[in-house]
Amino acid sequence: MSIEESAEQTDDGVRYKEPKSGRARTVALSASTVAELKAHRTRQAEEQFRLGLRPNGDSFVVAQVDGSPLQPRSLTHEWVRVLGKTALPRIRFHDLRHTHATQMLSAGVHPKAASERLGHSTIGITLDLYSHVTPGMQADAAEQVDAALQVDISASRKTI
Repeated sequence: MSIEESAEQTDDGVRYKEPKSGRARTVALSASTVAELKAHRTRQAEEQFRLGLRPNGDSFVVAQVDGSPLQPRSLTHEWVRVLGKTALPRIRFHDLRHTHATQMLSAGVHPKAASERLGHSTIGITLDLYSHVTPGMQADAAEQVDAALQVDISASRKTI
């Protein structure tokens, strides 16, 4: 997936601008995410055909029924409405980005890869923002180094 612009809600409507980092980026998507997006795109095209519209490759995936973009504000309002029907914690839509970042680092994704996915201009920004994830990672690192050393020690004892 290519991220080339971001949408900003203004008093005059929606303004499209370059990402904060000042450059476009490509973000890899998992096979299951790609499959879900393709299925959504198919359902979206079917709905547009029923309305007499002809979808094209330029229409937005998350869009109004005619394929035109949603206003960021309306996406936020819908998020709050849907979340309100659940027992899930009330978080901002943007907090999903923070959740993704935290999950990546907790899962051991290299901070450089996480930084690139998030569009941060430096790895330092990612680590500064999400350093709360790293305390347990220190203990994990110590255990991984110890395990590697123990394997080497055992191997060297067998050759003596």
